[in-house]
Amino acid sequence: MMDAQEIIQAESAYVLQTYVRPEIVFSRGDGAYLYDSSGKKYLDFTSGIAVTALGHSDPQWVTAVSDQAGKLVHVSNLYHTAPHAELARRLVDFSFADKVYFCNSGAEANEAAIKFARKVAQQSAPQKSQIVAFTGGFHGRTMGALAATYKAQYRDPFAPLMPGVSFAPYNDLDAAAEVIRDETCAVIVEPIQGEGGVNPAKSEFLQGVRLLCDEHQALLIFDEVQCGLGRTGTLWAHESYNVTPDIMTLAKPLAGGLPIGATLVTQAVADVIKPGDHGSTFAAGPLVCRAAEVVFDRVSQPHFLAQVRENGKYLRHRLRTLEQEAIVEVRGAGFLVGVEMQAAVAPLIVTAREKGLLVINAGEKVLRLAPPLIAGRAELDQAIDIIDESLHAQADVT
Repeated sequence: MMDAQEIIQAESAYVLQTYVRPEIVFSRGDGAYLYDSSGKKYLDFTSGIAVTALGHSDPQWVTAVSDQAGKLVHVSNLYHTAPHAELARRLVDFSFADKVYFCNSGAEANEAAIKFARKVAQQSAPQKSQIVAFTGGFHGRTMGALAATYKAQYRDPFAPLMPGVSFAPYNDLDAAAEVIRDETCAVIVEPIQGEGGVNPAKSEFLQGVRLLCDEHQALLIFDEVQCGLGRTGTLWAHESYNVTPDIMTLAKPLAGGLPIGATLVTQAVADVIKPGDHGSTFAAGPLVCRAAEVVFDRVSQPHFLAQVRENGKYLRHRLRTLEQEAIVEVRGAGFLVGVEMQAAVAPLIVTAREKGLLVINAGEKVLRLAPPLIAGRAELDQAIDIIDESLHAQADVT
């Protein structure tokens, strides 16, 4: 068996370098904590980028996955399985949607949403193909989803991308009204931007975009890949806005760490999509769907969501009491929290990791906290203490 340094060297030698990883090898997880190969314990406030909603090695999740692995893992989408149907029923029953398409990631879910929207539009007007997206938006790294992702650093090296995408300033309804027009087939927006800086939409903005879509017969797509499924303290992030989309995309937390994505649609959209229009060999296998059933059943409980809301308020309150000179703003909802700082957060992330806390950024100056949804006050206090210590350590250095 390789030791930690040998693993790091092997990764460098054999893995395409699309990530810059710290020199840590994680070997196991338990609840809100990860342990590296030397046994050091870390409080995980990244949740695998908002994925491990139930934390690591949740006993109920482990039992369900182990049981299903011993029965049936994969048959492809050529055949029926019970977990596939059961998960779809849950998502429909608890949302606006009438049908669900399953895939393997958030980017794939957004690709499907774009395809579905364009086919719907073609039924009335072949030239109706424009997609409207927003500044700060992140929708994935595949070619269609990437075309709707705002950051030029992600897009430019791979141009030309899918044509027909226009951007408007996020939370600027007047600007959106200038871009959304009769040629628009869909508008894609995150109710709370994740990668773009943990930026919540204004209610009047989302409500206004809904009206613009209705006026121009365009579909409204909510990308809830990161902000959905309980992370904001409501099952769906858009619930607090009193706005209903035509399509919603999900992924990150749905199967608790196994790869899955979902594109939820109204019946009007579903009526246009026919066999052969889209597909995926690996999507909605019985193993991943059984895992997702466990996650969904837990996260959708009213008392579970109430706890996320209350603990999220507590977390944001505690963050606002920290080093005021260093912090510009604390924003977010539930357990998706952004702390905008005066300076770049990369050194702070390193210091916090050395002290046993894992956090990530959402842009150069935004610290992103996405703890597992099971995190309690003790874990929140521990995280705040480490951030506080790290801020003071950074101040001492400067």
